[in-house]
Amino acid sequence: MLDTHCQKNLIINGRELKYKGIFRADELFSAVNKALEEKGYIKREKKTEELVTTAGRKTVVELRPYKEKTNYLTLMIKIRMTLDNVRETVEEIEGQRKKFEQGDINIIFDAWSLMDEEERWRMKPWVYFLKGFINKFIYTFPLEAGAIGELVGDTAYIYRQVNKLLQSYRGEIGKVPVEEEVRKSMEEEIGKERGEGME
Repeated sequence: MLDTHCQKNLIINGRELKYKGIFRADELFSAVNKALEEKGYIKREKKTEELVTTAGRKTVVELRPYKEKTNYLTLMIKIRMTLDNVRETVEEIEGQRKKFEQGDINIIFDAWSLMDEEERWRMKPWVYFLKGFINKFIYTFPLEAGAIGELVGDTAYIYRQVNKLLQSYRGEIGKVPVEEEVRKSMEEEIGKERGEGME
């Protein structure tokens, strides 16, 4: 149900992950795909662009994986990955020389719940509007409330898996935030945004 006519609710806005140093692009994309698969998302690639400059290679990949909860409710995570100033390098790890890429990585996560109210209620436009208003501002039905928590948890999990991989290149595994901390931080941001929106 990825329809342009559905109601879109932005749950997580611009959660950013930055990294600078060595990495393996194939391992990065594999970690993202594996985390999405583990959480039951269908991978959907929106765009891929690559540009070669004197400073190095720049790659932009935008994914929009989604998970259908019901015939009217879908969860979608937008993942925009920018790999900039990328050059190949060779590093010695535990006495062995290995090839890596080196550069800047910036990953931005947005998370959306997509609701097809028309499919859900199969009713006249004014009732459709009224039900949408009630669901957004007055009472959130249990399925939708649970789905929002699931979406936050899924996004936190994917963020953590990618961050864990990137930090492993630095040998700083102990400094990676635990998934619960990332989830709590995202929930606090959502609470602040909702509070500001209600004023």
